[in-house]
Amino acid sequence: MTRDWLRRGLRFLLFAMLGFVGLSVLLVLVFRVVPVFGSMVMLERKVESWVSGEPISIQQQWRPWAGLSDNAKLAVIASEDQRFPMHHGFDFSQMQKALDAWFSGDSLRGASTISQQTAKNLFLWTDRSWVRKGLEAWFTVLIELLWPKERILEVYLNIVEWDRGVFGLEAAAQHYFGVSADRLSATQASRLAAILPNPREWSASRPSAYIVKRSQWIQRQMRQLGGSAYLERL
Repeated sequence: MTRDWLRRGLRFLLFAMLGFVGLSVLLVLVFRVVPVFGSMVMLERKVESWVSGEPISIQQQWRPWAGLSDNAKLAVIASEDQRFPMHHGFDFSQMQKALDAWFSGDSLRGASTISQQTAKNLFLWTDRSWVRKGLEAWFTVLIELLWPKERILEVYLNIVEWDRGVFGLEAAAQHYFGVSADRLSATQASRLAAILPNPREWSASRPSAYIVKRSQWIQRQMRQLGGSAYLERL
């Protein structure tokens, strides 16, 4: 009897794993071509607002690759992941640098790539559990295998959080500067990129001295990368 239950349990676990793999591959394939009008992080923020009793209105509007400012594309790469065109989802050199700094006594800083952040924002949630990290790695591998780099950056720019209830570049550009996502200047784009580490606390339109300094650094990095010509590597 025990052996039968064990066999059934293992069979169920196998089918569950195969079902998860099949469903996740299907979702990634669908989102390779379908505009993304929502994400799990958006859902998470909505649920949080219901629990707290503080209503939130989600602002997000899909813009295709051509409708996204090259300044914004480059600013996010310069700020978040300068090796984005070269790596396959994980930047192990940055991970090692983060660990070395931590072992030296600094606080542990993030080393997530744009691919990892896209996987997390689209399919998962925001806590730091090992379960979420494991699922993030799985979805990162999938989108790197099944999407071109342009699509990864396109989706990321359309779903990333930029303020309370503000998601995606179009909503952020309108919210902070009153312009469309394709009209962002280098300064505006660099300020949007500068607040990404803490978008619900920092402001791109009313930047602190730290954000101004950080945005100036991002603009220097954009020039050092070679400007919009760098995007051809994608």
